[in-house]
Amino acid sequence: MIKLGIDVGGTNTDAVVMDGKRILASWKTATTPDVTGGVLAALRAVCEGARLGPGALDAVMIGTTHFTNALVERRGLNPVAAIRLGAPATTGLPALTDWPVDFVAKGLVRSYIVRGGYEFNGKDIAPLDHAELAAIAADIAARGIRDIALCGVFSFINGEQERTAAAILRERLPQARITLSSDIGRIGLLERENAAILNACLGELADSVVDAYSLALAQSGIEAPFYLTQNDGTLLDADQARRFPIRTVASGPTNSMRGAAFLSGLKDAIVVDIGGTTADVGILAGGFPRQSGVAVQVGGVRTNFRMPDVYSIGLGGGSVVDRERETIGPVSVGYRIHTEALVYGGATTTATDVAVAAGIAALGNPQLVRHLEPAAVRRCVARMQDMLFDAIERMRTSAQPLPVVVVGGGSILVGAAIRDLPVIVPEGFGVANAVGAAMAQVSGEVDRVVLLASQTREVALAQAEADATALALAAGALPGSVTVLDVEETPLTYLPGNATRIHLRAVGDLGQQD
Repeated sequence: MIKLGIDVGGTNTDAVVMDGKRILASWKTATTPDVTGGVLAALRAVCEGARLGPGALDAVMIGTTHFTNALVERRGLNPVAAIRLGAPATTGLPALTDWPVDFVAKGLVRSYIVRGGYEFNGKDIAPLDHAELAAIAADIAARGIRDIALCGVFSFINGEQERTAAAILRERLPQARITLSSDIGRIGLLERENAAILNACLGELADSVVDAYSLALAQSGIEAPFYLTQNDGTLLDADQARRFPIRTVASGPTNSMRGAAFLSGLKDAIVVDIGGTTADVGILAGGFPRQSGVAVQVGGVRTNFRMPDVYSIGLGGGSVVDRERETIGPVSVGYRIHTEALVYGGATTTATDVAVAAGIAALGNPQLVRHLEPAAVRRCVARMQDMLFDAIERMRTSAQPLPVVVVGGGSILVGAAIRDLPVIVPEGFGVANAVGAAMAQVSGEVDRVVLLASQTREVALAQAEADATALALAAGALPGSVTVLDVEETPLTYLPGNATRIHLRAVGDLGQQD
């Protein structure tokens, strides 16, 4: 199966063509302000490098930072009606509780709480009030809101009320895009509701981004199906990406870690992905990024959907160096490094300039950094080493030694070691993120509460595994390639019936599409 992987970062757009596990060609180009420009250039260049026509490709996988950036920068977001099914039990904590003040001040979210929701065992807290939902639909229509987030109490156990409410709303608002929290989040009402609201805020942007990628592929003559990478290392098809753009948040570090696993041949390692603006440190466990075990903030908002456990610092190839104070980052010249860095004839001192002046990297014109004072360069290099070492140590959970793999275009900032830690910089390190996108798999996930008083643990686990496997196959996994990962069992001590939360994920290789 011939696949094309693309990763659209803040600085560079990387692409790679792979035949199975063999890399045929790779390409790196500057990211353009518009969505399609850099992607189109990368598509054409990498296909020419692989000497393949566009019809030879079986699938295209794209990793993108568009949605992450939109949430962090509070731009490109659309108004949302957030409807909670939970009265009278949850009125004390309305939607947007604990959201950043600047996000709330934008006035994007109109919230409602209606009767409904379930107990932990799936029984009604209160029945849905159809008339109340109809009145809310009329108010939403009057306000011109198109995107709706529906969240019911314990809806991840029983999603029937959310589905019924969505049907009632669609009858009156046929053009609405409706996000169900049961399709996105896990245990934790506010965190699941937050994830649904953020997803709904990205509705218009998701349509425009997917359309732009479709246009870029069409202009390149590529007719193969395309997918966006999720933050757990697996794939969303184009239609799912329109519905669930929130799942692509933090997919960049995930792609890099998966690519690092492939390029280094290691399944268990510490991965340092250094880009143009940040360095992201994560842990590989069994070839996949270690998942965060706590609520994760996206744009300052607490969420509880799957996310890689990554620690980021403001150090990248484009990080600006204050030569007087000898500080590095977090401000970066980003994709403008090729015009603003000293080694490229610019006027801004960057971390890349320091690396070239120190003899660690060889690029650009070294003569343009000869004026940098050697002692100051050494101190800046030591500062970069300390920043990376501290980030690595922060991510360790045990004293067990793990190899350190460094990837990303900013890997030029690192020599043979990070302080006293030897590092592995695999061949193809600069396009590890695109490799990770190209080799991404498809998945199915189950997260439920079961009562072990009425069934055995073995039966409950077997049913959950079967359901997750079925979801992976439905998403396009190749039969026979599906394996079960991330099995978690959590006893819910204070609930009756020996209640236990079971969460597991099944992943498989993408099958050939018709």
